[in-house]
Amino acid sequence: MRGFAVFAGKEVREILRTWRIWVLPGILLLFAVSSPFLARFTPELVTALAGDQLGGIALPPGTALDSFAQWIKNLTQITLFALIIIEGGIVSSEVTSGTAILVLTKPVSRTAFVVAKALVQSAFLTLVVGVSTLVTWALTAAVFGTAPARPVWTASAVWLVLGIFYVAMMTLFSVAIRSQAGAAGAGIAAFIALSVAGLWKPLSDYSPAGLAGRATSLAADSATASPLWPIVSSLVASLVLVWLATRLFRRAEL
Repeated sequence: MRGFAVFAGKEVREILRTWRIWVLPGILLLFAVSSPFLARFTPELVTALAGDQLGGIALPPGTALDSFAQWIKNLTQITLFALIIIEGGIVSSEVTSGTAILVLTKPVSRTAFVVAKALVQSAFLTLVVGVSTLVTWALTAAVFGTAPARPVWTASAVWLVLGIFYVAMMTLFSVAIRSQAGAAGAGIAAFIALSVAGLWKPLSDYSPAGLAGRATSLAADSATASPLWPIVSSLVASLVLVWLATRLFRRAEL
């Protein structure tokens, strides 16, 4: 992959100098900070707002596991939507702006172009998720006085595999569809399809469709099924998606 290291460095500098350094980290840090407080005060707020409508039933107080469940819920819903929209132009934005042509006239191969983008974005996502998980873990310990490490870190790691899968998928869509909005629309359609597919146990047990449910169960410390096969299939699928993206990009007219 000729020129991979140089182009990867360019991608890192682009993240650091543009809006990308603020949007995704801002979203995840917001959820990391808010999740412990939502888990702590939601039962009290609901009781106060509902008044007599609860018939005197007292809602159980929030726990550290509720905080972790709220964190993973935000990751599997809003954060995935944001990731899909952000990565919709991962390749197409440079093609339509003409930047890709300028880069590829230098000693950078098309394969290196696509792979560097997918790897740098995946590494950036890994860093942001790691820091945000640390924040929500620490705040949960401060709010509840306890915060078991295993549920939140294993759940976040499982979700990260799903996030990397979506980065790979959006890389392919961004190569195949020149419009960022079109690629994002295809990504949202795939998100809906995977969410529905996760309701069918065979797909939930052996495909990326089962990762969101596994992450949620791990956060609540109530996992009954191993996430191993969904993780393995997601990582393999991610490699295949990036490979398909490189093949398609090598044949594309710029």
